[in-house]
Amino acid sequence: MLAQTPLPAQHSHTHIFSVDVEDYFQVVAFEGIVERSQWGRYPSRVEANTDRLLELLDRHGVRGTFFTLGWVAMRFPGLVRRITGQGHEVASHGHWHRRVTTLTPADFRADIRQSKAALEDASGQPCLGFRAPSFSIVPRCEWALDLLVEEGYRYDSSLFPIRRPDYGFPGALPAPAILTRRGGSLLELPLATLDVAGLRLPAAGGGYLRQFPLGVIRRAFRQWESRGVSAMFYIHPWEYDVEQPRLPCSALTAFRHYRNLDRTWSRLEQLLREFRFTSVADQFRDHLDADAPAYRGAGA
Repeated sequence: MLAQTPLPAQHSHTHIFSVDVEDYFQVVAFEGIVERSQWGRYPSRVEANTDRLLELLDRHGVRGTFFTLGWVAMRFPGLVRRITGQGHEVASHGHWHRRVTTLTPADFRADIRQSKAALEDASGQPCLGFRAPSFSIVPRCEWALDLLVEEGYRYDSSLFPIRRPDYGFPGALPAPAILTRRGGSLLELPLATLDVAGLRLPAAGGGYLRQFPLGVIRRAFRQWESRGVSAMFYIHPWEYDVEQPRLPCSALTAFRHYRNLDRTWSRLEQLLREFRFTSVADQFRDHLDADAPAYRGAGA
């Protein structure tokens, strides 16, 4: 069960631009192909791809939140410093890009603790946010939210309020909310969706930006604006890299991973021209204050 309290409408037309900073060979779909112990042997493209995105955001005057793997931070600390040096926020995407559904609570705690330390060491700034790989905080994994509170995280962006066989949390509010947990509270920033004819469709970017018509994403943003709330958008640095090495995989995985890579960049530019974006830290600064009552434990 989720105890959820929606935030008051901000009446803002500014949305959240977020990036899941991982390399092409680190995606969950390739887990059976690329062993984590072999990550260092693959030619990395995450620095160049992320730097290209940083240049694009700089041209449009946009600051975003970069949910970064702890593994990436340890291997490429200079990239993390470039992200924060340009005014962006760094948050955690876990350390080893492991789905919460595959971990014990002890393993999850170790992973989010390790990634937080790696990101703070590289950036010199507090790491306040988390996003689970493959949005894998799903029903019956609510315990992960408690551990995030205990480990000092202030917000989460893992809940996708949709129904899918592999992920989704249909009971999550399709709006920013405060989750009341046993040890305190957590700001939850769910991924953007689009309500159409009684159906809730995923429309937050990523693969949906590549696979769906751009109009679906646009319509979702307009719908969230009409409610006075900020929509959460996301992208991966490999999603516009048409020259990334092709890995042997099933036809379905190839379709999901490689289709329309050549269209992503122009669609990104169109969205940046049409909508306003910022980071979680900038948009929700008042809610992330360490002294805010929402984040004090029950005994505070």
